Amino acid sequence: MRRCREGEAIALLRIHFTGQDMARTTLADEPDPMWEVLLSLHQLQGRDGMTHYGTWRERARRLLPRSATGLLQLAPPRGYSPDFLTPAELSTSFDSALERVMSTSRTRLRQELELLETRRPPTTWTRDLASGRADAVRGLGQALRSYHQHAIAPYWASIRALVRADHQQQVGHLSGAGVEQLLGRLHPSVRWNAPVLEIAGFADRDVYLDGRGLRLQPAVFCWLTPTKLHDPELPPVLVYPVQHAPGTLRRITTESRSQPLAALLGTTRAAALEAIAGGCTTTVLAERCEISLAGASRQAGILRDAGLITTRRAGQSVQHDLTLLGKAVLTGGLLQGVN
Repeated sequence: MRRCREGEAIALLRIHFTGQDMARTTLADEPDPMWEVLLSLHQLQGRDGMTHYGTWRERARRLLPRSATGLLQLAPPRGYSPDFLTPAELSTSFDSALERVMSTSRTRLRQELELLETRRPPTTWTRDLASGRADAVRGLGQALRSYHQHAIAPYWASIRALVRADHQQQVGHLSGAGVEQLLGRLHPSVRWNAPVLEIAGFADRDVYLDGRGLRLQPAVFCWLTPTKLHDPELPPVLVYPVQHAPGTLRRITTESRSQPLAALLGTTRAAALEAIAGGCTTTVLAERCEISLAGASRQAGILRDAGLITTRRAGQSVQHDLTLLGKAVLTGGLLQGVN
C-alpha cells in the first residue's frame, strides 16, 4: 500500500509488468464504443462531472428510449458491471463491438450476471438473460443499439476527436521517454514504481500480466479515475480518463451539419470529413456515412483533391487521415463568418 502524508494507508491496484509486458503494451488511438456506452451509463445515473457531462446527461435522461432502460440494471453507477458488456478486444465500430457482446457464451452470461446479483437485486429480465433465453438476449442487443443511437452516436465525432488528441499527446511522451514515462504520466492517480504500475482508487489488489501486455484505452466518459475489466484472466485493459475541458463534448447531428461546415462542403461531404477524423478506411467511411463504397471513395477523392485529407495504402485497405487544413476546417478554425 502507498501511504499518504498523514500516514494513512491508501488502497492500490498494482499491475506487475515483465520485460515482455513492456514490449506488448499498446496505446489505443480510437475510442472503444462499448466502453463509452458502459461508462456513459454510469454517468447517466450519477451527479459528478456536471461541467463536463451536465448538458449531455440532462438530454440523455430526458430522451432515454424505453427500450434502453434495462441497461441501467446491468450498469449501476458504482461497483461491478459484467465484463461481457465491454469485450477485451478493441472494436472501433459499434456494429462489430455489439457483435462481440452478442456472441457471449451462455456460461459466461450466467456467471457474470450471478456475480452482479450478489451486489444488486435481479430483475425478471436479468434472470432471463442469465438463463440465456433468446428473447432476453435479443432484448440486450436492441437495448444497446437503441442507447448507442440516442446517447453516443450524435457525440461520436467529438469523442473521437478528444481521444485522438489525447493519443497524440501520449505518443509524445512515448517517443520522448519510452513506455515507462508514458505509464507514469497517464493520470494523476497513477504512479510507475518499476516494474509495477500503482493506481489509487481501487480495492487493494495485485494483477500479474504474465507476458500478455496491457492495452491502454482512453475514454471520454471515464471520470476521475481509471477502470478495468473485473476478471484478471481476460486480456488486460486499463481504461483511463481523457482530460478535456468543459463544453468539448458536443452533439453533432445532420441538422448541425447543415450550418457552416455543410454550407461550405455539402451535407454528405461534411459528414465524410467528420467520419475521417482520427483516420479510417474507405469501408469504414462508407459505414459511418451510410453510403455505398463507391460513394465513399468518390467523397474521399474530392476531399483529398481539396487538400483536406491524405490517402495511403495500408495492406489490403486504403487509409484516410485529415491534413492540418482538414482539421482546421473541421474544428471551425476556417469557418468563422461562413453562413
